Amino acid sequence: MAFRFLKKSKPSWPTTVASRSAYDPTADAPRKLEAEKLAAGTLNIDLEVAKVTTEAEGVIAITFVDPHGDELPAWEPGAHLEIHTPAGLIRQYSLCGDPANRYEYRVSVLREEAGRGGSQELHDINLVGKLITSTTPRNHFELKPSAKYLFIAGGIGVTPIRAMVAAAAQSGADYTVLYGGRSRASMAFVEELTEIAGDRLTVVPQDTDGLLDLKTALEAIDADTAVYCCGPSPLITAVEQCVEKYAPASELHFERFTASEEAAAERAEKDKGNVAFELELRRTGVTTTVGADERVLDVVLKNVPNFDYSCEEGDCGSCLAKVISGDVDHRDDDLLTAEERAANTEMYVCVSRSTGGKLVLDV
Repeated sequence: MAFRFLKKSKPSWPTTVASRSAYDPTADAPRKLEAEKLAAGTLNIDLEVAKVTTEAEGVIAITFVDPHGDELPAWEPGAHLEIHTPAGLIRQYSLCGDPANRYEYRVSVLREEAGRGGSQELHDINLVGKLITSTTPRNHFELKPSAKYLFIAGGIGVTPIRAMVAAAAQSGADYTVLYGGRSRASMAFVEELTEIAGDRLTVVPQDTDGLLDLKTALEAIDADTAVYCCGPSPLITAVEQCVEKYAPASELHFERFTASEEAAAERAEKDKGNVAFELELRRTGVTTTVGADERVLDVVLKNVPNFDYSCEEGDCGSCLAKVISGDVDHRDDDLLTAEERAANTEMYVCVSRSTGGKLVLDV
């Protein structure tokens, strides 16, 4: 149960490096491990809910603070928190506040009636004043420096885009924002984006104005413009197609809510050829077999019940595991780069497997 009513002892963030004369291998090893976890966004911390606000129809924003009033670990636009809900579910929510404010984290949550219950739980429970466990910020959607940006947001995909727009404005970059949603009432952060971006922002409610005019927006940019997009899968697919057709020289960065249909179809086809293989969980001290009809994640959870996972589609990044040895058949939705896949040093265990030989994980 991740929901806690008693405050834990004050966490000690790794802020200093011991001098050579003070080096103590026994004491420094835990500090080094904690620093590595902090940098990777895998260190669990307790956050106190300071407030919950309604941002649009079906959308709330949750503001977290450190229970002791201390600074929180730093983050950059595009980062997300991996929150443990009171019922024990793990969900990722992008940060949408101000990275310069080290005393608050803010995320937004869309209530999804057809979801798996995490968002409904956060909407329905009285959160203010409670403690919730979260990872430190992770970032698979980094905003890279550029002189020009085109930001495209669809629905709740505005969450990371909101932080990116603010960062672009502060940097003095040339940028425009295209934001679409089902209706004006369902679109969060319009007022905040208007205050930041002014006439650089175009808001397109579908019920009154139709779909986003991606063709016009992409034809207007040049090769130096970085395109950042977040939203539902159909929007991402449409943006990919339009960039290829109208702005092929531009660099496209995107974050999906769910795995793409293409990746899901490819995995389904690969699953037909699955074979059993030997799996060693080195830290746990277990060697077992992953059946042809099992996932690595299934076997890991049997032996490590508190292992982090969420989407189960190779899309969210929660279930990353370090690979000690073995060849991996990577089936994630492009979370790992081609170079990272070739290195065979990490994998997402909800979808990826061994190519057939023994696989050893640092789990």
